[in-house]
Formats: sequence, C-alpha cells, structure tokens
Amino acid sequence: MRRMELKRIDGQFTVCKLKSVADIDLHQEFYFIGRTDEEISLVCKTEDTPVETLERDDGWRAFRIQGTLDFSLIGILSKISTILAENKIGIFAVSTYNTDYILVKEDNFETALMALEKNGYNIV
Repeated sequence: MRRMELKRIDGQFTVCKLKSVADIDLHQEFYFIGRTDEEISLVCKTEDTPVETLERDDGWRAFRIQGTLDFSLIGILSKISTILAENKIGIFAVSTYNTDYILVKEDNFETALMALEKNGYNIV
C-alpha cells in the first residue's frame, strides 16, 4: 500500500474573524472562508490578511493531504490529529471538496511533520 503524502504549503498563515465578507480580497491565490449564523472566519496567507479584522491569530503553517480524497474514506483527519495530539500539537483543520488542510503553529511545524513521517506519512 502506498504511503499517504502530505505536502507542505509555503508561507505563513493567519486565522481571523471578520465583520464582512466585503473585507476579503477574492483575487488572492489562497484563502478559506467560513460563514455561519454566528461569524465569518478567514484563513489566508498572513500578507493577505484584511486590515480590518475583529480578531486574528498569526503564526500558522500548513500542509495538505495530497490527492483527491474519496468521501467514503474514513478517519484520515482523525489519524493525523491523533498523532499530533499525542505530540501535544494543536491543529486548525480546513476541508475542501478534494482534500484536507492542516495548520499548526510555526514553532510546532517541523515537529509535526517529523511525527507524521515517523508514523508512515510521506512528506513532500
């Protein structure tokens, strides 16, 4: 069986809360928007963070699970988060239609990738 690949994503990321989606530059290459009845959240490259934020948390790094994940697959994010939790590394996860992105704080990034590699993941 082929080892699951995790790909590093270049750059630093910010997780923030916004007052309006109008504050988001939709022309940027990389961003995630979450909107509920309670809040508007944005994950973006730190340099692309809107000036007006209600709250923000900088210093995140990211990697993604390579390839397109079938919806019938079970426990992929759970396995990764368990390995990182056992190493006392918190995560912020975002899922897209194709795959999952995992963000960890900058000071834990290399430790997280080493722990995952030790547990059978291929880091690219």
